[in-house]
Amino acid sequence: MTELRNVRNRRVLITGHTGFKGGWLALWLARLGNRVTGYALPPKTTPNLFEAAGVGSVVEHVEGDVRDTAKLRDVWERTQPEVVFHLAAQAIVRESYTDPVNTITTNTIGTVNILETARVLRRPAALVLVTSDKCYENFEWERGYHESDRLGGRDVYSASKAAAELLISSYRRSFFDQTIYAASARAGNVIGGGDWSRDRIVPDAIRSLMQGAVIEVRNPVAVRPWQHVLEPLSGYLLLADRLLDDDVTIRRQAADAWNFGPTIENTRTVEELVLAMIARWGSGEWVDRSSPQHPHEAGLLRLNIDKAASEIGWHPRWHFELAIANTVDWFKAYQKHADMREVCEQQISRYEHAEPSRG
Repeated sequence: MTELRNVRNRRVLITGHTGFKGGWLALWLARLGNRVTGYALPPKTTPNLFEAAGVGSVVEHVEGDVRDTAKLRDVWERTQPEVVFHLAAQAIVRESYTDPVNTITTNTIGTVNILETARVLRRPAALVLVTSDKCYENFEWERGYHESDRLGGRDVYSASKAAAELLISSYRRSFFDQTIYAASARAGNVIGGGDWSRDRIVPDAIRSLMQGAVIEVRNPVAVRPWQHVLEPLSGYLLLADRLLDDDVTIRRQAADAWNFGPTIENTRTVEELVLAMIARWGSGEWVDRSSPQHPHEAGLLRLNIDKAASEIGWHPRWHFELAIANTVDWFKAYQKHADMREVCEQQISRYEHAEPSRG
């Protein structure tokens, strides 16, 4: 992206690089000439993006848990990062119903360990800490949630992300000065190639399409702010770029909470998402498996991105149909045993050269 000037040729630490979003971000950071160290647990799924796209060959791979304070601090001290992207998390809403303690400790204590390590070591650093659009208390409003709206959550996953946001804000105001600048990022529902997580509609649908099976849909009328994975990652990179700026006013402005999502017209139902995937795949069927027995999931969620647009100049670049096309095409290429690193690089390049949407 032409507007990125400061997040190039830097020492970067990224947590969660073995995950879906973290893997894409690691590839993009390396593409920008950064020396990247990744700190994460092993990939949770087989297959996974980390192995499929050879992410380990462009980063220094360190295996570790973000709840392991001593190991995290050792890696931080050794690599002396100028910018830290914190993405390591328990990221599945439904998993929070079966393993709430792991969800809470990973998403809150993991975040505290990043903040506390920065506080204790006191080295200059830009922190981009990723939470979720689920951090908002969801009242099923038609309008998109603003960064100033109430935080909360009915499910444990949402509550853990709201708690992380409160911790980030408190550390920023209590401890961080002109040495450390911290921003939090709240992204919409992310889709893209290389996500094989369970209990997510796109990976579940892809598995069914690959196997010629019927796609089972839990909640076809649910509305979500779908966006390709490169959309929020471009926002994270832009935040880091501004947190590293020579102008202290720009750094202070960026050290805040930010929404990254699609424009309102690109917020669609699950049914629309599945139909678009089937159309791009060229075949497939789906069936409604909605049931009152399923754990609660919000029916309507939208994000307001006016703040990111007006204050830091971030705009989405790929509309809904392009997000679907690039997602499905990635998995088609994977099925054909293509060089998936090259496929990722090509998609990143196309995204970098796409025109921002101001819809």
